[in-house]
Amino acid sequence: MLATAGWLPYNTWLNPGDNAWQLTAATFVGLMSVPGLAVLYGGVMQKRWSVNSMMLTFVAFALTLIVWVLFAFEMGFGHAIETAGSGIFGRGSFLGTMLGEPASILGHIGEQHQASIPSITTGPSFHFPTSTLAYFQFVFAAITPILALGSVLGRVNFKAWMVYVPIWITVVYTVNAFLIWGGGYFAAHGALDFSGGYVIHLAAGVSGFVFAAVIGPRLQRDREVDAPNNLLMVATGAGLLWLGWNGFNGGDPYYASQDAASAVLNTNLATAVAMMVWIAWDYIFRDKPSLIGTVNGMITGLVAITPSAGFINGYGAIAVGVVASTVVWMAIRYLSRVSIFRHVDDTLGVIYTHGIAGLVGGLLVGLLADPAIIEYIGKGGAESLPGFKSVLYGGSGTLLLHQLEAGLWVIGFTAVATFLILKVIGIFMPLRVSDEELQIGDHAIHGHEVYPADIPTLGGPHTPGWIPVPAAGGAAASASALYGSGAETTLMPGGGAAAGAT
Repeated sequence: MLATAGWLPYNTWLNPGDNAWQLTAATFVGLMSVPGLAVLYGGVMQKRWSVNSMMLTFVAFALTLIVWVLFAFEMGFGHAIETAGSGIFGRGSFLGTMLGEPASILGHIGEQHQASIPSITTGPSFHFPTSTLAYFQFVFAAITPILALGSVLGRVNFKAWMVYVPIWITVVYTVNAFLIWGGGYFAAHGALDFSGGYVIHLAAGVSGFVFAAVIGPRLQRDREVDAPNNLLMVATGAGLLWLGWNGFNGGDPYYASQDAASAVLNTNLATAVAMMVWIAWDYIFRDKPSLIGTVNGMITGLVAITPSAGFINGYGAIAVGVVASTVVWMAIRYLSRVSIFRHVDDTLGVIYTHGIAGLVGGLLVGLLADPAIIEYIGKGGAESLPGFKSVLYGGSGTLLLHQLEAGLWVIGFTAVATFLILKVIGIFMPLRVSDEELQIGDHAIHGHEVYPADIPTLGGPHTPGWIPVPAAGGAAASASALYGSGAETTLMPGGGAAAGAT
């Protein structure tokens, strides 16, 4: 119950500063998805896939919220499913600590009582309600399949995507989140992921790559002529990602604290360094830097610093930027030539800028984590975790081993689970759009284009037909001749070769 003496708006446990910062940070992260990634995807794709890319982003955001509040939040951050005794689901067992019990948080207790993560038993209590924690964690959950979406843009079936997202969140995301963030097995045994290098980015890279492999490549012409339709949209979306990341990493201490401040500074520093290192590699090997390449360098820095932003100091942040940018740049240049990567059409290279960058960033925690950095939340408090000392600060490599184990789990589990989910969905509906829709794009799937034109950019029975009749003169006559008038407008056979050539 709220305090009633003098009608105080706050309960004794609620800190308005912490609550306000968590809600603000969550909003920053939400803006990274909508409109951030929606705008970036809409700009980086060809014109005829722009609307589809944005629609896929928006529905993923909405669907994730619905399942999150109904049951998935508690699966990722609630009471463990472990049972008494020493069975396979017994206390402390891997299976018993890999998932929370599903439950809704929509009642008055779920929305207004003090937040907690039951399996995190030490450290200060949260100073905000469960609704704040749930929304903050929701925007992290939502952005994960949206990041993976970048691997399959330009051919994924819209209906199948709407089925895939809630299932993937339920089956894959909640497990990884509980194991690493919810006080589960890896958290209890020493693995650290400050803000999602493993839970979000590594999982997104792996699941996107598997999805792309299962549904096959885009049309050959889309792969050969893969030019963005609007670089201004790309730059705008990228900017929203960069600044939105202040909430991504700055909110994960769960307090408006000194660790939140250092995490924000480290995030921006690593990103700036990574972007400039990327540009340097472009100058060395390609003579000139591109905007798309620069955005990739920026994203690589943001992703790589995410697992460690609140665990390292500023010098460590610089090292993360240099190492991650170099590794990912070289991976795109050389690893992409390896058979498995060459034969999977990962549209935006998510496996590199999120998968590899997330793994590199997670491993760097084991090398660079500074025990003097104040971090409260953890299984026993981060500083008291087994082997918390990193290699740089006199550790024996135990923390690095924990990081490797957790990373390998996320890769293996996410890949297998994603593959099985897709195969089951594929029994009931196609995962890939039809050949006809591949040829047409947005107009076939959604009925409109991102830049409506007088003449449809691609033909087909889904597009309005037109007959090129010579005009008698004047603008009105020209328009009438172009479209016909009323019932006289007909579809050309096959959708109109002239329209398709525009």
